[in-house]
Amino acid sequence: MTAPRRVVVVGGGLAGITAAIALRETGHDVVLLETKPWLGGATCSFTRDGLIVDTGQHIFLRCCAAYRGLLDRLGVTGSTRLQDRFDVTVLRPGQPADRPPARLRRTVLPGPLHMSSSLARYSLLSIAERAQTTRAALAMKRLDPADPAVDGQRLGDWLAARGQSEHARRALWDLFTVSALNVAGDDANLALAATVVQTALLGSRDAADIGVPAIPLGDLHGQAALAHLGRLGAEVRLGAKVLAIETAPDSLPGIGRPFTVRLGRHADPGTNGADSTLIEADGVVIAVPPEQAARLVPAAAAGQARWRELGTSPIVNVHVIYDRPVMDLPFAAAVDSPVQWVFDRTKPSGLAQDPARAGGQYLAVSVSAADGQVDLPAARLREIYEPALAELLPAARTARVTDFFVTRERRATFRQVPGCEGLRPPAATALPGLVLAGAWTNTGWPDTMEGAVRSGLNAARELRRALGAPARVTAASFAAESHPAGADA
Repeated sequence: MTAPRRVVVVGGGLAGITAAIALRETGHDVVLLETKPWLGGATCSFTRDGLIVDTGQHIFLRCCAAYRGLLDRLGVTGSTRLQDRFDVTVLRPGQPADRPPARLRRTVLPGPLHMSSSLARYSLLSIAERAQTTRAALAMKRLDPADPAVDGQRLGDWLAARGQSEHARRALWDLFTVSALNVAGDDANLALAATVVQTALLGSRDAADIGVPAIPLGDLHGQAALAHLGRLGAEVRLGAKVLAIETAPDSLPGIGRPFTVRLGRHADPGTNGADSTLIEADGVVIAVPPEQAARLVPAAAAGQARWRELGTSPIVNVHVIYDRPVMDLPFAAAVDSPVQWVFDRTKPSGLAQDPARAGGQYLAVSVSAADGQVDLPAARLREIYEPALAELLPAARTARVTDFFVTRERRATFRQVPGCEGLRPPAATALPGLVLAGAWTNTGWPDTMEGAVRSGLNAARELRRALGAPARVTAASFAAESHPAGADA
């Protein structure tokens, strides 16, 4: 009887978790290695003064079928909240107290008509701007994101050429593209922006319905993945730093394994007392950020490795705790303000259960494309964001801020600017049996949680093909059990 193929997955973020699950489910002997003492990668949590803090605020959409499929496999779908209908309140400074804020809410009409009535009433644009926006959206629906010419264009230039004023770009288009692509709206890659708009806003009517975690990210992803991989029989080593991936190109079937993964010394013992710093493998998934992947990929597989040129974009997260409620929405967007999106984190953080701080509210502000703010000290950011929130939320003007702190993701995403799609590598490398995963690889999606999960599935499919097994793992099949119809974009 042939022994199962051993696969090593390097990296325990969403991409690595997904690849490990998909490969283990299809019969491979899987070892998952993660440098940190937890799984989940950037989607993790930590404790501060008795509160559970997510390093960043992450959302998903109903059209994120692969990510939702992962949640189902981990058994945590019930620990998220998904809107019944896309509904976003848009705040702005100086909003008259006697007038409701702007609101974008879909109807039950089929897409793309589902957003038409909401856009027609969107008070932050003039009547003429609304008409121009509809024409631009329909023109974007006809774009081919796979066209290299589209990849090479700036979103702002394309929108301006179709009658979108700077005001319209800031008051509407930026609401979706800045948070999705983590780059200043005008500088965004047109192909990726078109993917976002076509899939979420111009696709099926429920595609853009927003989901948010109801528990800390560390529990939703990391702890749930650790438990699920254990149930599947995969081996997970935390605190395992990979130093090198070595190849034996002349190995023959049945005589040794073609890869050796070399680890630094760590506390986790190897299986059956074996040397825990050397793992032989039939295949390897490298599921780490691009700068780390560049260090690990053997020269025979790297090729030109143009993905080294992708660059990075930061995200800053501002955490503000008030002594009383100041916002009665689960989240809101903002325009004409340093605030982009603000989320109520009171329940997931445990603040609501803290007797000493009962009655308070915890808001988290997510600032994408934060190049100009990522290096500012917390005191300076407080000078910016505390007054900005008070301008948007009248109740915050009389509330007392009991705590203010900042988390920074300096390399939150790759830089999604014109030309980036041509730099993203496929899952397969020039070395059979060695594959890449990560939201920065060529998934056709932006650098998001959905992109990360899809990359893990791409890697599992390519590795199965290289090892001579049927390539049964796809994003559609991964999600099909949980979302058999209408959910995949």
